[in-house]
Amino acid sequence: MPILSPRFTESYLGEFVYGAIDGAITTFAIVAGAAGANLSSSIVLILGFANLFADGFSMAASNYLSTKTKLEILSKKGHEHPEVRPTKTAVVTFGSFFAIGFIPLISYVAGLFFPAIKDNQFEIAIVLTGLAFFTVGSIKAKVAKKSLVSSTTETLLLGGAAATIAYFVGAFLRSIVG
Repeated sequence: MPILSPRFTESYLGEFVYGAIDGAITTFAIVAGAAGANLSSSIVLILGFANLFADGFSMAASNYLSTKTKLEILSKKGHEHPEVRPTKTAVVTFGSFFAIGFIPLISYVAGLFFPAIKDNQFEIAIVLTGLAFFTVGSIKAKVAKKSLVSSTTETLLLGGAAATIAYFVGAFLRSIVG
């Protein structure tokens, strides 16, 4: 039995990929910006979890309203899509945002229980987030029948670009506000 049913992949894969990539990118951008600014791991956790809940909810609510609007427009044109439910698209978006978005925070949560990793939390977050991007890119490639290399490379590059920008903004602002 496949992990994702054909009905799920047709109706909700886009929401999963969108939520997962955005969750990983935004949370890792917070981690990278905080690392660039040399902020404490407690600040990373506070900002990271605030992002997971608030941005995840915002994305889910926006997804719900957007999907509902699209379905209403299509319905007025005589096109029904009973397999797509706005509530389900919102839940998938939030769930994937939270689950994959949590990955950049794993080393910071683990650092609360294993102080020996505190000196390498950012490096561990980089590796784990890279693996998350690779995994989501792989799922996207398999389901969409696209090139594994191009799909994973695209996902890694986009995530890496956002993290690099956040890191240097954090470092720049640290130099200004000292």
